[in-house]
Amino acid sequence: MSREPVGTTAHRRALIMASAITALGGLLFGYDTGVVSGALLFLQDSFGKLSSFDKELVTSLLLVGAATGALGAGRLADRVGRRPTILVTALVFIAGVLGAAFAPAFWFLVCMRFVIGLAVGSASMTVPLFIGELSPPRYRGAFVSFNQLAITSGILVSYLVDYGLSSSQNWRLMFGLAAIPAALLFVGTLFQPESPHWLIATGREDEGRTVLQRFRSDEEIDAEVADVHRISRDERRAPLLGDPTLRAVLVLGVTLAVLQQVTGINTVIYYAPTLLHGAGLGSGASLLANVVNGGVNVGMTIVAIWLLDRAGRRPLLLTGTAGMVVGMLVVALSFTTGGSNLHGAYALMAVAGLLIYTGSFAIGLGPVFWLLIAEIYPQQVRGPAMSIATLANWAANFVVTISFLTLLDAIGGQGVFFLFAFLSLVGLAYMVKRVPETKDLSLAEIQVEVEHGRAAGALGSATASTTAKSTTTAPTGTAATTGTTATTGNAG
Repeated sequence: MSREPVGTTAHRRALIMASAITALGGLLFGYDTGVVSGALLFLQDSFGKLSSFDKELVTSLLLVGAATGALGAGRLADRVGRRPTILVTALVFIAGVLGAAFAPAFWFLVCMRFVIGLAVGSASMTVPLFIGELSPPRYRGAFVSFNQLAITSGILVSYLVDYGLSSSQNWRLMFGLAAIPAALLFVGTLFQPESPHWLIATGREDEGRTVLQRFRSDEEIDAEVADVHRISRDERRAPLLGDPTLRAVLVLGVTLAVLQQVTGINTVIYYAPTLLHGAGLGSGASLLANVVNGGVNVGMTIVAIWLLDRAGRRPLLLTGTAGMVVGMLVVALSFTTGGSNLHGAYALMAVAGLLIYTGSFAIGLGPVFWLLIAEIYPQQVRGPAMSIATLANWAANFVVTISFLTLLDAIGGQGVFFLFAFLSLVGLAYMVKRVPETKDLSLAEIQVEVEHGRAAGALGSATASTTAKSTTTAPTGTAATTGTTATTGNAG
């Protein structure tokens, strides 16, 4: 497949700036989900002794809000645009984190965690969608994965804040500092354009062309505009969410969403300090181990961004998931051989296993899932379909998070981590059979495969690119054809 023109340095610089500003939503996603891991150690100073269920509640109510926010964000983004949706998301972030910081009672804190979750869920859907619609195919993997890098960076920042404030035990400031990037997201987005594809598909072609001129070379623009029009007006080929030709990719997206969570990543993000502290490490040591784990998460995400458009999505996904199996087995064995009170070599073994697991997730299932759901769905249903997958992700996250400490009490550390290792192995088997390779295909070419019912199988074969090129009507060199459901009337 021939490469599309890559535009000038100015085009790439504009794309980097827009992606970086929008990815502040991902940083807030990471910070607000990760900061609770340290805050849990100190909430009892303000609210008295908290039970395991209380800790699960204050952690998991964010996830209920996130599921709700993800479900509504797709429709809102298609109705009013990507940019206004991100602005609203930033305002909800500000309200939620300030409310949590000044919470007068535990129940109020729990409510504010739900409000923060609304913004987190919206950001988790709209940020990769918006960046994907700005990016040409050659760079789409890297730029969409800016969001995953921002998420992992937010988690690392939250760990550093937790560690830095551990001596003062100031959990209120831990939550409240998130207002700073939320304000920056709002102000930065005011100076960003609307998605050019959303503008074109809603009949505002001149505005869309003006925006594309900031991010594309002249020879790319006509082909891209034609591609958006072709798909938007082709009503007979516009699949409904219930259409059998779309069912395979809906199942794929939802399954990957669930696997990303039931394999245990957010139990590590939310509960690693609690787990290590309960296993014998001090508060400071537990939070420091968390910082190291966050650093590995960021470092391996950077490696993934570099590799996604070189090695492809599928190799990273399979290799990373295999590493997750190994990491969980190491953690489980450390509890099996070291007992419930880890110390010395067994504590180091547990931390090493967590690092292997987190690094493997960061290079595979972490970024690849979010990239794939921004790629595999047809234009007419991309917003709602991404919302469904994101909703499934947050719902699975909630189920795991609300039950983890209770499950830990019931079957112990070794039982929980052996379970996560098994589920990771099941996920690996599914991915080997069902996950496609989308590297170097434009979104229009991927849509052709979807419409011919090949997305779950043949798209991942060696002939996918050839098939796409022979069947699509998009001109050679077409840039990324993302789109909107706003004008088709088929998004439900």
